[in-house]
Amino acid sequence: MTRPTIRLRPKKPAQPLRFGAPWAYADTLVIDRRARALAPGTIVTLEDGERQPLGTAAFNATSKISIRMLDTDPAAEIDQAWLESRLQTALTLREKLFDAPFYRLVHAEADGLPGVVIDRFGDSFVIQPNAAWADAMIDTLTAALIAVTGARAIYKNASGRTRALEGLDDTSSLLHGTIDGPVDVPMNGAAYRADLLGGQKTGLFYDQRPNHALAARLAKGGSVLDVFAHVGGFSLAALAAGATSALAVDASAPALALAEEGAQASGTAPRFTTREGDAFQVMDALAGEGRTFDTVICDPPAFAPAKPALEAGLRAYERVARLGAQLVAPGGTLVLCSCSHAADLDAFRTASLKGIGKAGRRAQIVATGGAGPDHPVHPYLAATSYLKAVFLRLMP
Repeated sequence: MTRPTIRLRPKKPAQPLRFGAPWAYADTLVIDRRARALAPGTIVTLEDGERQPLGTAAFNATSKISIRMLDTDPAAEIDQAWLESRLQTALTLREKLFDAPFYRLVHAEADGLPGVVIDRFGDSFVIQPNAAWADAMIDTLTAALIAVTGARAIYKNASGRTRALEGLDDTSSLLHGTIDGPVDVPMNGAAYRADLLGGQKTGLFYDQRPNHALAARLAKGGSVLDVFAHVGGFSLAALAAGATSALAVDASAPALALAEEGAQASGTAPRFTTREGDAFQVMDALAGEGRTFDTVICDPPAFAPAKPALEAGLRAYERVARLGAQLVAPGGTLVLCSCSHAADLDAFRTASLKGIGKAGRRAQIVATGGAGPDHPVHPYLAATSYLKAVFLRLMP
């Protein structure tokens, strides 16, 4: 097999890559004119500074993450059979974890497919090929997914900032089969409606599943406010677990319409209401109305997706916590979430507690949570785990 070779710079440590590190950054590599001429996503052999092979990788000279390791075998052939093997391994784990085929099937580096996200909705799938190599091999990846799962429909979602960092376009497309409209997703005792073609990300946030479940247990027998509700992830689960009422707040009318459809399908519509609008403004308005709720959940978008946004993001999380705490009845529960890579758990928790203090409230931390087991973490990327949930009881 003849393929291009990319080499680490002299004296750059190779041991992490030998032991499983998934990436090599551009500033650690010898990137000459020949290397820059390679098409983004080209499969290469990676060598250390002494020209000893480290494995097979995907190379993209235009990306800060120029090397994505694919296989420790420098002679590995990255073809449909190789992709099928990785997909089958990922599928075997999910089938042990879940009774129904609704989950994240592939979580990028942790499943040995760097930059690739695949969510499963029964026999329909959404792929996010967020790395150049996967985008270049999308037809082969589609064929492998059909072979392993029997997929009826596959949609390519090309939204998100990660693709732009790889120099990729934002054109989404249907790769296989047909998707006629939102699909039904059973989860935590509720029925959700996921818009695979026009919704946020892949249409539903599977990563919050265990946090939905814990919040639902805490909300049983009381009223719920679900802020940044999307399609009702927290509120519908809470109603299914016995919450007396739930108000879902979101700026997206289509998302709230899907939440209402989910409440109808779950048989909880009489206890479910929605309010469209800016979350901060709505929380201010509810406080002005003197409203309180036994459980308040705030699951905002990523306010600090990268380090330059960290300071402003933490201020936003502090504000969310302050506004949310004002709306919690004495002895009630406040659930605060962050999906910001740049804000670690300590920073997020500190900002949240500061906001609660500014609201004049005291709290005890009941639990912290992260993404579910269908979102495994690559050992070398554990420090960057993005999803954080803090469950607090506000003292009477």
